Amino acid sequence: MGSEWAESTGVDYADNVKLIFKPCKLLIMINLAITFKRLKIVHIGAALAGTLLFLVPGISVAQQIDLLIKGGHVVDPKNKIDSKMDVAIVAGKIFKVAPNIPSQDAKKVVDASGLYVSPGLINMHTHVYAGSNVGFTDGTSSQLPDAFGPRAGITTVVDAGTSGWRTFPDFKSKVIDKSVTRVLAFLSIAGSGYSVDNAQENIDEMDVQKTVAMIKDNPGIITGVRIGRYDGTSWVPFDRASEAARISNLPLFVECHLPQYTLEDQLKRMRSGDIMTHAFENVSERMTVVDDKGKVRPFVLEAKKRGVLFDVGHGGGGFWFNQAIPAMKQGLLPNSFGTDEHRTSMNSGMKTMLNVMSKYLNLGMSVNDVIARGSWNAAQSIKREDLGNLSEGSVADIAVLSILPGKYGFVDSGNNKIEGNRKIEAELTVRAGRIIWDLNGLAATEFKL
Repeated sequence: MGSEWAESTGVDYADNVKLIFKPCKLLIMINLAITFKRLKIVHIGAALAGTLLFLVPGISVAQQIDLLIKGGHVVDPKNKIDSKMDVAIVAGKIFKVAPNIPSQDAKKVVDASGLYVSPGLINMHTHVYAGSNVGFTDGTSSQLPDAFGPRAGITTVVDAGTSGWRTFPDFKSKVIDKSVTRVLAFLSIAGSGYSVDNAQENIDEMDVQKTVAMIKDNPGIITGVRIGRYDGTSWVPFDRASEAARISNLPLFVECHLPQYTLEDQLKRMRSGDIMTHAFENVSERMTVVDDKGKVRPFVLEAKKRGVLFDVGHGGGGFWFNQAIPAMKQGLLPNSFGTDEHRTSMNSGMKTMLNVMSKYLNLGMSVNDVIARGSWNAAQSIKREDLGNLSEGSVADIAVLSILPGKYGFVDSGNNKIEGNRKIEAELTVRAGRIIWDLNGLAATEFKL
């Protein structure tokens, strides 16, 4: 009992817990010592200290804080926190979220006054299997996660099927294992992944058992199965992807680029928890969710009611105001803010995940709802509920965000613009307790001339 208490508090049990008391508390010590002697308590150090924590006001065991973020407005949707709080980090974990945490024992203090403090953001749709080949798979069209994630408050990215069961080990060794940003993945049902040749449409390479086996070998890293880029009429690719996801108890992630499948048929085949990305696109290869009269199609609303999730998947061509705005007004909101981040989309209307979030903020979504969709909603949808929150004991992935007033323009995939008066910026990004982005030097040492 004594050793367990000592381990939980950090007190040196071997030295019998050296505590210093004021003279007025001496009588309590003597009475307790007599009681312990009568009861023949051997581990008097642990018992005495443990009891006094409850009986003597002001006695506590100090815990040195590695990083203390003070005075920010904490928004933690999982724990329903929406108020000014401090966040203390110890050994890469959230140690405490509370008002007025003392700063004297903190190694580093960051003043977040006037800023929002949220869980680290999760980008649900990226292509990060970067390499030297043409295209996305180990290719030049993909973008390394550490190049864009930290500067946008993103601590976790999910690669959208750029690898399959055949290429995932290479992706893991080259990118996942070497990135500061946490990299998860939807595994493509195509064995080679999202390649630019016809290999991704080879049904013989769409192997359910090999896909499931790769998922089992990488639990928590592979978070779903992706279907995309198929020009045929057979439903075999879609059904195999769905089967692999079902067996693995993970979501099916449905991209566009499936021109021979109707939107209605795709949604009918999707289960509760499956994810439709590029939800608000307006391109020829897939029917829009909003019809030409500005109404959300009934079968789309029915799919939402059944639990199908809709991800933005902005990309270069996947987000149009003429879809997103009427959909939002009629209750079809995105569950998550996947960006379809890759080399070209980041230089188009999409720009960053924070730009996408800012669009919805200026369309009328609340700050709390925007943060929820950028963190906790996304974590739940990929069954990683250890992420996207600031629960005590969870990994210290944090975004410190400013909301800047001004006059801004926001552009969709059709080069259409809306104006807004607020923009979200990442001031500080913390990954597992380590500061990996500091826009304005909040954590830097003041230089004295």
